[in-house]
Amino acid sequence: MGDQLARGEEFEQKAEKKLSGWGLFGSKHEDAAELFDKAANCFKLAKSWDKAGSTYVKLANCNLKLESKHEAAQAYVDAAHCYKKTNVKEAISCLKEAVNMFCDIGRLSMAAKYYKEIAELYESEQNTEQAIDYYEKAADFFQNEDISTSANQCKQKVAQFAAQIEQYQKAVEIYEDIARQSLSNNLLKYGAKGHLLNAGICQLCKGDVAITNALERYQELDPTFSGTREYKFLADIASSIDEEDVTKFTDVVKEFDSMSPLDSWKTTLLLRVKEKLKAKEMEEDDLT
Repeated sequence: MGDQLARGEEFEQKAEKKLSGWGLFGSKHEDAAELFDKAANCFKLAKSWDKAGSTYVKLANCNLKLESKHEAAQAYVDAAHCYKKTNVKEAISCLKEAVNMFCDIGRLSMAAKYYKEIAELYESEQNTEQAIDYYEKAADFFQNEDISTSANQCKQKVAQFAAQIEQYQKAVEIYEDIARQSLSNNLLKYGAKGHLLNAGICQLCKGDVAITNALERYQELDPTFSGTREYKFLADIASSIDEEDVTKFTDVVKEFDSMSPLDSWKTTLLLRVKEKLKAKEMEEDDLT
Protein backbone atom coordinates (compact mmCIF):
# COMPACT_ATOMS: atom_id res chain seq x y z
CA MET A 1 0.00 0.00 0.00
CA GLY A 2 2.73 2.43 1.02
CA ASP A 3 4.62 1.65 -2.18
CA GLN A 4 1.58 2.49 -4.32
CA LEU A 5 1.04 5.74 -2.44
CA ALA A 6 4.68 6.76 -2.98
CA ARG A 7 4.48 5.81 -6.68
CA GLY A 8 1.28 7.82 -7.05
CA GLU A 9 2.87 10.88 -5.50
CA GLU A 10 5.88 10.50 -7.77
CA PHE A 11 3.69 10.34 -10.91
CA GLU A 12 1.67 13.31 -9.67
CA GLN A 13 4.80 15.42 -9.09
CA LYS A 14 6.08 14.55 -12.57
CA ALA A 15 2.73 15.60 -14.04
CA GLU A 16 2.76 18.93 -12.17
CA LYS A 17 6.33 19.51 -13.37
CA LYS A 18 5.27 18.88 -16.98
CA LEU A 19 2.49 21.45 -16.66
CA SER A 20 4.69 24.13 -15.12
CA GLY A 21 7.61 23.54 -17.51
CA TRP A 22 8.17 24.74 -21.05
CA GLY A 23 6.96 22.68 -23.96
CA LEU A 24 4.49 22.61 -26.78
CA PHE A 25 1.05 23.46 -25.41
CA GLY A 26 -0.69 20.25 -26.54
CA SER A 27 2.08 17.80 -25.83
CA LYS A 28 2.74 18.93 -22.26
CA HIS A 29 -0.97 18.49 -21.38
CA GLU A 30 -1.00 15.08 -23.06
CA ASP A 31 2.08 13.97 -21.11
CA ALA A 32 0.66 15.36 -17.86
CA ALA A 33 -2.69 13.62 -18.49
CA GLU A 34 -0.94 10.29 -18.89
CA LEU A 35 1.00 10.81 -15.65
CA PHE A 36 -2.10 11.95 -13.70
CA ASP A 37 -3.92 8.81 -14.91
CA LYS A 38 -1.07 6.61 -13.62
CA ALA A 39 -0.98 8.54 -10.34
CA ALA A 40 -4.75 8.16 -9.83
CA ASN A 41 -4.52 4.40 -10.44
CA CYS A 42 -1.75 4.09 -7.83
CA PHE A 43 -3.80 6.09 -5.31
CA LYS A 44 -6.78 3.78 -5.97
CA LEU A 45 -4.61 0.70 -5.33
CA ALA A 46 -3.42 2.35 -2.11
CA LYS A 47 -7.11 2.96 -1.21
CA SER A 48 -6.29 6.65 -0.86
CA TRP A 49 -9.68 7.65 -2.25
CA ASP A 50 -9.59 11.43 -1.70
CA LYS A 51 -6.15 11.63 -3.33
CA ALA A 52 -7.35 9.50 -6.26
CA GLY A 53 -10.45 11.70 -6.65
CA SER A 54 -8.52 14.97 -6.70
CA THR A 55 -6.00 13.50 -9.18
CA TYR A 56 -8.80 12.48 -11.55
CA VAL A 57 -10.08 16.08 -11.37
CA LYS A 58 -6.59 17.25 -12.45
CA LEU A 59 -6.75 14.69 -15.29
CA ALA A 60 -10.15 16.10 -16.31
CA ASN A 61 -8.67 19.62 -16.44
CA CYS A 62 -5.84 18.42 -18.70
CA ASN A 63 -8.37 16.78 -21.01
CA LEU A 64 -10.37 20.02 -21.13
CA LYS A 65 -7.24 21.93 -22.14
CA LEU A 66 -6.82 19.35 -24.93
CA GLU A 67 -10.50 19.88 -25.86
CA SER A 68 -11.26 16.21 -25.19
CA LYS A 69 -14.60 16.68 -23.47
CA HIS A 70 -15.56 13.02 -23.50
CA GLU A 71 -12.32 12.03 -21.73
CA ALA A 72 -12.73 14.94 -19.30
CA ALA A 73 -16.28 13.83 -18.47
CA GLN A 74 -15.08 10.26 -17.92
CA ALA A 75 -12.30 11.51 -15.61
CA TYR A 76 -14.92 13.38 -13.55
CA VAL A 77 -16.94 10.15 -13.32
CA ASP A 78 -13.82 8.29 -12.15
CA ALA A 79 -13.20 11.06 -9.59
CA ALA A 80 -16.80 10.74 -8.36
CA HIS A 81 -16.48 6.98 -7.93
CA CYS A 82 -13.42 7.50 -5.72
CA TYR A 83 -15.03 10.29 -3.70
CA LYS A 84 -18.16 8.16 -3.21
CA LYS A 85 -16.23 6.15 -0.63
CA THR A 86 -15.31 9.16 1.52
CA ASN A 87 -17.10 12.34 0.48
CA VAL A 88 -20.58 12.10 -1.07
CA LYS A 89 -20.87 15.88 -1.54
CA GLU A 90 -17.69 15.93 -3.64
CA ALA A 91 -18.84 12.85 -5.60
CA ILE A 92 -22.12 14.62 -6.49
CA SER A 93 -20.23 17.75 -7.56
CA CYS A 94 -17.99 15.70 -9.91
CA LEU A 95 -20.94 13.84 -11.41
CA LYS A 96 -22.70 17.15 -12.11
CA GLU A 97 -19.59 18.34 -13.99
CA ALA A 98 -19.58 15.08 -15.97
CA VAL A 99 -23.28 15.39 -16.83
CA ASN A 100 -22.82 18.97 -18.14
CA MET A 101 -20.02 17.77 -20.42
CA PHE A 102 -21.94 14.74 -21.68
CA CYS A 103 -24.85 17.11 -22.49
CA ASP A 104 -22.47 19.44 -24.37
CA ILE A 105 -21.25 16.62 -26.61
CA GLY A 106 -24.71 15.10 -27.11
CA ARG A 107 -24.13 11.93 -25.07
CA LEU A 108 -27.58 12.14 -23.51
CA SER A 109 -27.90 8.51 -22.46
CA MET A 110 -24.66 8.92 -20.47
CA ALA A 111 -26.05 12.11 -18.93
CA ALA A 112 -29.22 10.19 -17.95
CA LYS A 113 -27.17 7.41 -16.37
CA TYR A 114 -25.22 9.84 -14.18
CA TYR A 115 -28.29 11.93 -13.30
CA LYS A 116 -29.68 8.68 -11.89
CA GLU A 117 -26.46 8.09 -9.97
CA ILE A 118 -26.65 11.62 -8.50
CA ALA A 119 -30.25 10.88 -7.44
CA GLU A 120 -29.12 7.64 -5.76
CA LEU A 121 -26.42 9.52 -3.84
CA TYR A 122 -28.94 12.10 -2.64
CA GLU A 123 -31.22 9.19 -1.67
CA SER A 124 -28.39 7.63 0.37
CA GLU A 125 -28.02 10.99 2.16
CA GLN A 126 -31.80 11.06 2.83
CA ASN A 127 -32.11 14.29 0.83
CA THR A 128 -35.56 13.47 -0.55
CA GLU A 129 -36.25 16.70 -2.44
CA GLN A 130 -32.95 16.62 -4.35
CA ALA A 131 -33.40 12.88 -5.00
CA ILE A 132 -36.83 13.60 -6.56
CA ASP A 133 -35.34 16.41 -8.66
CA TYR A 134 -32.54 14.27 -10.10
CA TYR A 135 -34.68 11.14 -10.61
CA GLU A 136 -37.04 13.40 -12.62
CA LYS A 137 -34.13 14.74 -14.68
CA ALA A 138 -32.89 11.18 -15.31
CA ALA A 139 -36.40 10.01 -16.29
CA ASP A 140 -36.73 12.88 -18.81
CA PHE A 141 -33.39 12.10 -20.41
CA PHE A 142 -34.03 8.34 -20.54
CA GLN A 143 -37.47 9.05 -22.07
CA ASN A 144 -35.93 11.32 -24.73
CA GLU A 145 -33.51 8.53 -25.61
CA ASP A 146 -36.37 5.96 -25.76
CA ILE A 147 -34.92 3.96 -22.85
CA SER A 148 -38.37 3.55 -21.33
CA THR A 149 -37.55 0.79 -18.78
CA SER A 150 -34.95 3.02 -17.08
CA ALA A 151 -37.25 6.05 -17.41
CA ASN A 152 -40.03 4.16 -15.60
CA GLN A 153 -37.66 2.95 -12.85
CA CYS A 154 -36.75 6.60 -12.17
CA LYS A 155 -40.39 7.71 -12.33
CA GLN A 156 -41.33 5.05 -9.76
CA LYS A 157 -38.65 6.44 -7.45
CA VAL A 158 -40.14 9.93 -7.90
CA ALA A 159 -43.61 8.59 -7.05
CA GLN A 160 -42.30 6.69 -4.02
CA PHE A 161 -40.62 9.79 -2.57
CA ALA A 162 -43.47 12.13 -3.55
CA ALA A 163 -45.88 9.98 -1.52
CA GLN A 164 -43.47 9.92 1.42
CA ILE A 165 -43.54 13.73 1.57
CA GLU A 166 -47.34 13.71 1.12
CA GLN A 167 -47.39 14.83 -2.53
CA TYR A 168 -50.00 12.15 -3.18
CA GLN A 169 -51.50 13.55 -6.38
CA LYS A 170 -48.09 13.63 -8.05
CA ALA A 171 -47.49 9.99 -7.05
CA VAL A 172 -50.95 8.92 -8.27
CA GLU A 173 -50.40 10.48 -11.70
CA ILE A 174 -47.05 8.73 -12.14
CA TYR A 175 -48.31 5.28 -11.08
CA GLU A 176 -51.41 5.59 -13.28
CA ASP A 177 -49.28 6.66 -16.24
CA ILE A 178 -46.91 3.68 -15.80
CA ALA A 179 -49.92 1.34 -15.46
CA ARG A 180 -51.30 2.70 -18.76
CA GLN A 181 -47.97 2.11 -20.49
CA SER A 182 -47.75 -1.41 -19.04
CA LEU A 183 -51.22 -2.31 -20.30
CA SER A 184 -50.23 -1.46 -23.85
CA ASN A 185 -47.25 -3.84 -23.70
CA ASN A 186 -47.86 -7.61 -23.65
CA LEU A 187 -44.70 -8.29 -21.66
CA LEU A 188 -45.48 -5.69 -18.98
CA LYS A 189 -49.27 -6.11 -18.83
CA TYR A 190 -49.17 -8.36 -15.77
CA GLY A 191 -47.37 -5.70 -13.72
CA ALA A 192 -50.11 -3.09 -14.22
CA LYS A 193 -52.10 -4.25 -11.18
CA GLY A 194 -49.09 -3.50 -8.91
CA HIS A 195 -48.89 0.06 -10.23
CA LEU A 196 -52.66 0.49 -9.81
CA LEU A 197 -52.37 -0.81 -6.25
CA ASN A 198 -49.70 1.80 -5.48
CA ALA A 199 -51.84 4.51 -7.08
CA GLY A 200 -54.84 3.30 -5.04
CA ILE A 201 -52.91 3.43 -1.75
CA CYS A 202 -51.92 7.04 -2.55
CA GLN A 203 -55.60 7.77 -3.32
CA LEU A 204 -56.48 6.39 0.14
CA CYS A 205 -53.99 8.81 1.69
CA LYS A 206 -55.69 11.69 -0.13
CA GLY A 207 -58.93 10.71 1.63
CA ASP A 208 -62.50 11.71 0.81
CA VAL A 209 -64.06 9.90 -2.15
CA ALA A 210 -60.83 9.70 -4.16
CA ILE A 211 -60.56 5.90 -3.93
CA THR A 212 -64.14 5.14 -5.02
CA ASN A 213 -63.79 7.25 -8.18
CA ALA A 214 -60.32 5.80 -8.79
CA LEU A 215 -61.50 2.18 -8.60
CA GLU A 216 -64.13 2.86 -11.25
CA ARG A 217 -61.49 4.43 -13.49
CA TYR A 218 -59.04 1.56 -12.93
CA GLN A 219 -61.69 -0.95 -14.02
CA GLU A 220 -62.22 1.01 -17.22
CA LEU A 221 -58.46 1.17 -17.73
CA ASP A 222 -57.98 -2.56 -17.11
CA PRO A 223 -61.15 -4.70 -17.24
CA THR A 224 -59.27 -7.62 -15.60
CA PHE A 225 -58.37 -5.51 -12.53
CA SER A 226 -61.68 -6.10 -10.73
CA GLY A 227 -60.86 -9.82 -10.54
CA THR A 228 -57.51 -9.30 -8.78
CA ARG A 229 -56.53 -9.54 -5.12
CA GLU A 230 -55.22 -5.95 -5.39
CA TYR A 231 -58.64 -4.62 -6.43
CA LYS A 232 -60.43 -6.55 -3.66
CA PHE A 233 -57.92 -5.18 -1.12
CA LEU A 234 -58.48 -1.55 -2.16
CA ALA A 235 -62.27 -2.01 -2.29
CA ASP A 236 -62.35 -3.65 1.19
CA ILE A 237 -60.14 -0.91 2.64
CA ALA A 238 -62.46 1.71 1.08
CA SER A 239 -65.51 0.09 2.66
CA SER A 240 -63.81 -0.12 6.09
CA ILE A 241 -63.10 3.62 5.83
CA ASP A 242 -66.69 4.24 4.76
CA GLU A 243 -67.90 2.31 7.79
CA GLU A 244 -65.23 3.97 9.99
CA ASP A 245 -64.26 0.51 11.19
CA VAL A 246 -60.62 0.36 12.35
CA THR A 247 -60.82 -3.35 13.25
CA LYS A 248 -62.06 -4.26 9.77
CA PHE A 249 -59.29 -2.08 8.23
CA THR A 250 -56.64 -3.92 10.29
CA ASP A 251 -58.05 -7.34 9.34
CA VAL A 252 -58.10 -6.49 5.63
CA VAL A 253 -54.46 -5.35 5.75
CA LYS A 254 -53.39 -8.45 7.74
CA GLU A 255 -55.13 -10.81 5.32
CA PHE A 256 -53.57 -9.18 2.24
CA ASP A 257 -50.14 -9.09 3.89
CA SER A 258 -50.29 -12.83 4.62
CA MET A 259 -50.83 -13.55 0.90
CA SER A 260 -48.74 -10.73 -0.66
CA PRO A 261 -46.30 -9.28 1.89
CA LEU A 262 -46.48 -5.49 2.05
CA ASP A 263 -43.19 -3.58 1.71
CA SER A 264 -42.24 -0.79 4.13
CA TRP A 265 -43.43 1.96 1.76
CA LYS A 266 -46.97 0.52 1.53
CA THR A 267 -47.02 -0.19 5.27
CA THR A 268 -46.03 3.41 6.09
CA LEU A 269 -48.78 4.85 3.88
CA LEU A 270 -51.42 2.43 5.17
CA LEU A 271 -50.50 3.37 8.75
CA ARG A 272 -51.15 7.03 7.84
CA VAL A 273 -54.59 6.04 6.56
CA LYS A 274 -55.25 4.01 9.71
CA GLU A 275 -54.25 6.93 11.98
CA LYS A 276 -56.68 9.21 10.14
CA LEU A 277 -59.40 6.59 10.50
CA LYS A 278 -58.68 6.18 14.24
CA ALA A 279 -58.85 9.96 14.73
CA LYS A 280 -62.17 10.06 12.88
CA GLU A 281 -63.53 7.19 15.01
CA MET A 282 -62.48 8.99 18.21
CA GLU A 283 -64.12 12.19 16.97
CA GLU A 284 -67.38 10.29 16.42
CA ASP A 285 -67.10 8.76 19.93
CA ASP A 286 -66.62 12.23 21.42
CA LEU A 287 -69.76 13.44 19.70
CA THR A 288 -71.89 10.62 21.02
